[in-house]
Amino acid sequence: MPINYDIDAAEVRVVDDTTGEQLGVLPLNDAVAKAASKGLDLVLMAAKSNPPVCKIMDYGKYKYEQSKKANLAKKRQHVMQVKEVKVGANTDVHDMEVKMKAAKKFLSQGNKVKVSLRFRGREMAHTERGREQMKNVAAYLEEYGKPEKMPNMEGRQMIMIMAPHKK
Repeated sequence: MPINYDIDAAEVRVVDDTTGEQLGVLPLNDAVAKAASKGLDLVLMAAKSNPPVCKIMDYGKYKYEQSKKANLAKKRQHVMQVKEVKVGANTDVHDMEVKMKAAKKFLSQGNKVKVSLRFRGREMAHTERGREQMKNVAAYLEEYGKPEKMPNMEGRQMIMIMAPHKK
């Protein structure tokens, strides 16, 4: 944002910071002198208008407030992560409960869960058992999230992505 003599215009429309009233169309030198007499800066607000609109303000304070707003917005946002839970085609009931407990926790925190099922050796001949296991996982987690990407094979792995429900 150009300030003072960095503004590329012969004449500018000047707006006072404290009252918000227009001081009129002034030559750039007069406008900068008026701002300097108050100990403030002349800041270009609308460059595309004819003549460009400038505001008399404390530019350092303005930049500080903008950075504070940006930091506050960044602090409030939640970055969604993809957490992974690995299961097998022959994973026993108790082990599945432990893994599903972790998946529930991830989904309730607002993260996505990647459920990956690896087939070892001769298990590749029985991919239907893996599909059944994935259906059980989806049914178990249905109150916390829904499958975003249905189970599909990628080499020796079957992968499903679960997304949390919208709040």
